[in-house]
Amino acid sequence: MKILSGPLSMFGAKAEIAAAEKGIAYEREFVPFSLATMYEPKHPDVVRINPKAQVPVLIDDDLEIFDSTQIFEYLEEIKPSPALWPGDAKSRARARLLELRSDEDFFPNCVTLMPAQWEVAGEEGLARAHAAIARYYDEMESLLADTEYLAGALSYADIAFFMASFFAAFLGAPWKPGHARLDAWRSGLMTRDAFKSAADERVAYLEANGIKAPAL
Repeated sequence: MKILSGPLSMFGAKAEIAAAEKGIAYEREFVPFSLATMYEPKHPDVVRINPKAQVPVLIDDDLEIFDSTQIFEYLEEIKPSPALWPGDAKSRARARLLELRSDEDFFPNCVTLMPAQWEVAGEEGLARAHAAIARYYDEMESLLADTEYLAGALSYADIAFFMASFFAAFLGAPWKPGHARLDAWRSGLMTRDAFKSAADERVAYLEANGIKAPAL
């Protein structure tokens, strides 16, 4: 099995963490990337497999798939234990919704904070993105009132939000003091090798390129 990822790919990191948590052996290949040229030139297998030409891409013998959530589903099928989706239907649906919201509700606001988007978003757009991110942090803080993880047991929902919030932090939108539950949640995840390795590698890449990395 091979996962094509990138040194600053939030979605690639999701796939890497999931495979590591599952104990699934895989080869990781970082596609060409730099802060100056981004993903140019694009990796030929990524272009061939994903119509959006984005990582992550998973290749497992004759299977070639893309999208971090689809990769989650495949990993869960081929190695059900340890489970990263809850066992009962309603809890599983809630976890899937949280994973989706992290990718499609929370993270697009982080994208707005990328320097390349500043002129497009303008001051009002940037302010809206910061406000939306802060509201989401507050919602997740409340969600953790009675549980260690976002959806009960450790799940793909935690993987998704862990990496999305990492990127929000280095883009200038960490959660503010007063989010003790989120602090404890992240600290707990950072004791797990899969999460720590993915985060530490991204921190090292940022710092090697002169960018202040978020404190974890």
